[in-house]
Amino acid sequence: MLTLKTPLEKGSKKLINAWAFYDWANSVYSLVISSAIFPIYFGVLFSDINTISFFNYDIKNTAVISFVTASAFLIVAFISPILSGIADYIGNKKKFMKIFVYLGSTSCVGLYWFELETIYIGLLFYFLALIGLWSSIVFYNSYLPDIAFPEQQDRVSARGYSYGYIGSVILLLMILAMVMQPDLFGIEGTSSEASMKAMKYSFISVGIWWALFSQYSFYFLPKSNHEVRVTKDIFWNGYKELRSVWKQLKGQTQLRRFLPAFFLYSMALQTVMLVAAYFGEEEISWADTSEKTVGLIVSILLIQIVAIFGAILTARASERFGNIPVLIIINFIWVGLCIIAFYTRTPTQFYYVAGFVGLVMGGLQSLSRSTYSKLLPKTLDTTSFFSFYEITEKVGIVFGMICFGLIDHISGSMRNGILFFIIFFIFGALMLMRIPKVKTSNNYRRFNSFSIVPFF
Repeated sequence: MLTLKTPLEKGSKKLINAWAFYDWANSVYSLVISSAIFPIYFGVLFSDINTISFFNYDIKNTAVISFVTASAFLIVAFISPILSGIADYIGNKKKFMKIFVYLGSTSCVGLYWFELETIYIGLLFYFLALIGLWSSIVFYNSYLPDIAFPEQQDRVSARGYSYGYIGSVILLLMILAMVMQPDLFGIEGTSSEASMKAMKYSFISVGIWWALFSQYSFYFLPKSNHEVRVTKDIFWNGYKELRSVWKQLKGQTQLRRFLPAFFLYSMALQTVMLVAAYFGEEEISWADTSEKTVGLIVSILLIQIVAIFGAILTARASERFGNIPVLIIINFIWVGLCIIAFYTRTPTQFYYVAGFVGLVMGGLQSLSRSTYSKLLPKTLDTTSFFSFYEITEKVGIVFGMICFGLIDHISGSMRNGILFFIIFFIFGALMLMRIPKVKTSNNYRRFNSFSIVPFF
């Protein structure tokens, strides 16, 4: 493996670009597999049957995906503090990052064998890909203070997001061309057979893209900032830091009230985002398979693009009205969107809903992050506080996916699951109303720039 002999200086343009380029490498998974192509493939695969047998018990196929996703995020939530501890204290964290990159990218390639006959192996690859992605991001994020100075980090973080968005859209458009015109790519078979093969090839392309473009980051990222021997203290340090944050919350009324609210509405938000494509595939009355494929991909692209403008508009609204009032309003908008989604059946209606989802999705995520930043106490240990924030979000996803999966399975309809999340948005908004006003205007100015950076 090639390695740069002379490390680049902290803050250098080349080093920053190399770090940000990992977003270009990994974001294709979130867009192509989590949001677009895999849900379509999954829906076609189960077009004739809608259950998967587990221990002689039939479970609705979309519910199974919800449960597997929840299990993956539960594992990530459990190991994230351990990985954070390693990232903070061990010397060669690039090695650990590589392990999870190759685990995730190889698992994406393994999705090629996601078939009814090998469904359990396919679900295992899906599970491992999620583990690989979110675990690698732990180490990726920990590199930020190593490669950029504090005054650079906001822009550097935004650059990473921009690279990720551009890269994922480029690959998705290439895959769309392959799925819609498989004959041009030498893919043989009937129209439906060729499209299915193209989708399976897309999983391979994601894995190759992820592993290949990661090499640029691996080449320039520093091997280590210090050498520390691996001990049990390193492994459990992350949990000790989380326990310290938990104790500090007792004296932080604003944070103590914000986090439960964030847990509730983030649970609903993240779950809706993860199941949106499955909802569109199963619940919308498309004319044919071709219209369904194009329509779902266009919807996902629409959500991603509109989310950028949504984050910017939300930031401007927060400057005028304040963070908490805007968060409350957005939560109630989500209540309305859930009700509308329940009655959405035609492609045109779905496009409109997708546009509005993108508008408030980017805003709610970016503003939540910046609000949390402003509410932090004066401390140098911001990493631990944000680790606590991320764990809260991941655990919320676990509960959200389990709830959605159970409702979907018991009722037989994803619509009821979407409608159920109204409760979480309402209670999230009500709990936000209990947060005292922020008196530290300096904090507001310091962290306001975060609110214009889309955070997906």
